[in-house]
Amino acid sequence: MHSVVLDRVIELADVLEKDGAVSEELGRLGDDSVAALRGAGVIRMLQPRDFGGMEETPAAFLRACYEVGQRNGAAGWVAGVVGVHPHELAQGSRQMQEELWGQDPDTWVASPYAPIGRARPVDGGYIFNGRWPFSSGTDHCQWVMIGGLITDQDGNVADRESIHFVLPRSDYEILHDSWDVMGLAGTGSKDIVVKDAFVPAHRLIRTNPVTDGSSDLPAERDIPLYRVPRNAVFSGAITVATIAMAKGTLAAYVNWTRQRTSRFGSATSDPYQLAALGQAAADIDASIGHVLRDMERAYDIAASGRLVTVAERAEIRRNQVAASHRAVDAADRVFKIAGGTALQRSHPMQRMWRDSQAALHHVQNYSGPLYQAYGVTLFGGELPAGVKV
Repeated sequence: MHSVVLDRVIELADVLEKDGAVSEELGRLGDDSVAALRGAGVIRMLQPRDFGGMEETPAAFLRACYEVGQRNGAAGWVAGVVGVHPHELAQGSRQMQEELWGQDPDTWVASPYAPIGRARPVDGGYIFNGRWPFSSGTDHCQWVMIGGLITDQDGNVADRESIHFVLPRSDYEILHDSWDVMGLAGTGSKDIVVKDAFVPAHRLIRTNPVTDGSSDLPAERDIPLYRVPRNAVFSGAITVATIAMAKGTLAAYVNWTRQRTSRFGSATSDPYQLAALGQAAADIDASIGHVLRDMERAYDIAASGRLVTVAERAEIRRNQVAASHRAVDAADRVFKIAGGTALQRSHPMQRMWRDSQAALHHVQNYSGPLYQAYGVTLFGGELPAGVKV
């Protein structure tokens, strides 16, 4: 799972850490964080080699995002969300890939996937409209991949399969005043608007095949990486970003505790604080280990030549949401005993803690439906309506 990218990320740790407060103030990633992610190559880890990518394993990618997020929660979030997109884009048309990466392999593509848009068929493609919230890292992206449904000529939905439409920056507007939040502010997850944009047919990706790893791939793309189910990789990126923020909260607590003296004496000799620290550290390390192990297992299944089953996907998602909540709960416990100084806006611990709490609001971290889905599939039933694994 070790990679050159991971070494580069660790070398840039101080840059990422110093830029955390800057990113929050800007409401988007700071320039130093963006330069660090580009220089390390994180966003190209899942990109095809023939377009300047590395075709790393999903587990290696998630590990790199985890290292980024420990130092700068917003950067880890954007690295995961934007960096996961090449995994799906590699399964689209060659013509689209040439448009994206033919001139610049460092082209970044934003999202979101929610099927909010509506696409009316016309000759050669579709007329597309919609407004989407939560386009993480969008200020730094030159393209967007956004969800929608195809309609008939009267605007009625004709096909319930969610489609991803890929558009250049000139075809959508970023609403810069739409992102004013208490956590994850540095991710710049702003609203975007599309008005009557023409999207040619070669820039559509049907999501069902990429969801289960059954895309009809050309020989140069038919490798285990692109057979790993998209949902497991995307939700994995959200999960490791969340766990990384918990780890960052813990690291800030440890750094602060080394020099802190409370009314009870040195915190480094307080048995209650040491016990809380030990349990929290174990829970966070268990969480990231669980997620990476599952991703390695999914890759091994894909490499064996078979599809990851629905039941296996449900188990992976069960473990991911459990890991997110376990890690954030651990961070919460240490934050509560960190003392009043940790509440200062200048203290890195409070920013990491707020970011981790905000991360749990992402739909991929919503545990109830995933636990239900796991139970249903365990007993041979079909997935509940609206639940994706």
